[in-house]
Amino acid sequence: MLLTDIIEGLTGYKIDAPHAVSQVVIDSRQAGEGFVFVALPGEHTDGHDYVAAAFQQGAIAAITHQPVAVSAEYQVIKAGLANPPTQLETLPICIQVENSLAGLQQLARFWRQKFNPRVIGLTGSVGKSTTKELVAAVLAQRYRVLKSVGNLNNEIGLPLTLLQLTADHEVVVLEMGMYEVGEIELLCHIAQPHIGIITNVGPTHLERLGTIERIAQAKAELVQALPADGTAILNHDDPLVLAMAAQTKAHVFTYGLTPDADLFASQVTNIALEGITFALNYEKNIMDIRLPMLGQHHVYAALPAALVGVIEGVTWAEIIQGLQSATPLRLVAQPGPQQSVLLDDTYNASPASTLAALNLLANVTAPRKIAVLGDMMELGSYEEMGHRQVGARAAAVVDLLITLGSRAQWIAAEAKANGLSSAQILQFDNHEAIIDYLHSHLSPQEVVLIKGSRSLQLDKVVAGLLNGVTPH
Repeated sequence: MLLTDIIEGLTGYKIDAPHAVSQVVIDSRQAGEGFVFVALPGEHTDGHDYVAAAFQQGAIAAITHQPVAVSAEYQVIKAGLANPPTQLETLPICIQVENSLAGLQQLARFWRQKFNPRVIGLTGSVGKSTTKELVAAVLAQRYRVLKSVGNLNNEIGLPLTLLQLTADHEVVVLEMGMYEVGEIELLCHIAQPHIGIITNVGPTHLERLGTIERIAQAKAELVQALPADGTAILNHDDPLVLAMAAQTKAHVFTYGLTPDADLFASQVTNIALEGITFALNYEKNIMDIRLPMLGQHHVYAALPAALVGVIEGVTWAEIIQGLQSATPLRLVAQPGPQQSVLLDDTYNASPASTLAALNLLANVTAPRKIAVLGDMMELGSYEEMGHRQVGARAAAVVDLLITLGSRAQWIAAEAKANGLSSAQILQFDNHEAIIDYLHSHLSPQEVVLIKGSRSLQLDKVVAGLLNGVTPH
């Protein structure tokens, strides 16, 4: 990407600026030689206050929507001028647009249109990131793939991912998150996907959207945006997702654990803490798969990845290789204190993902099973019911339940109502107390599941337990 492209994408002006752009960033601390800094307004800070810092670190341009205070000489190029400049007078430059966030999104759409990659968008209440990784792993067996990194899945992160697109990339895999109706529609306007995957609809973000139906409405924007020659890949086992088949003009493929789906899994089996096996069924083909991920719920991430492979002309041998080469993204088993085993699933939590983790724990053989469970956030009207469902399942699975957080009290209460004794339920109010207790009370081969919403920071419990632990 050249500075010429940045200027044209934001203003339409064709100015000769053959300066190579290293990267587009929104954090001035990440700026360096050849970078472009986007000055975004924030809740507590304003990116316009950091333009000078970005320039000092070597940035050659900033995207702004208001004047900035910079001591060094720089040129301002404003969008919408009747007589735009024909050349650069100096570097760095400020490209002033009506809104810097909208400018970032416009630039990403402009850059995406310069190339002709196949674009796969995916969304869902849970399982998006794992599905994205498996889709990318399958397609990487044959194509050069650009994928969303980390949680770059929103109105800022998705444009930043697309701005990394080069002529070498043949496929782009984009995770699409949302908090409100209309957000996925915007992401699709920017990315223009050919394939859309919807994994499920659950109560995640119910606090913001109010009803499950509105969550489904927001997710359906992905399949509504697909072209007639595109493909919608839908979870057959989720009624709200399956109903979206009527909302798209694209071709529809379904997946699930029922033979009614176009592609389905059967004979799903946990192999202790080594992964899962299943038979993948498509038309007259039956393939045995071993997935190096813990928990049967990961089958639901593997199936759409396999379908994308089929649609994109990947061979079955390559599909299987891609699935089996994927590394665990979320729930990971690792050695804990006193030769115990920790199941680290601290990235985030919803009722569905926590129930799936508890189901995995149920299938593990261990002298004692312990679950450390924290609050699950943004559940809205489903908040108490969701926590109580988890508590009821925990009562059937664990020998000891440890909770953290005010909402997790519902987990504890429901676990007690379903058979756990008071001695089997411990409620703590800080990470250190949990760490100290487990360090003192764990024994060899015991298994500890640790899971909660990201805001609970239960990864600190994992870190505390791993401190000083050597592999066994």
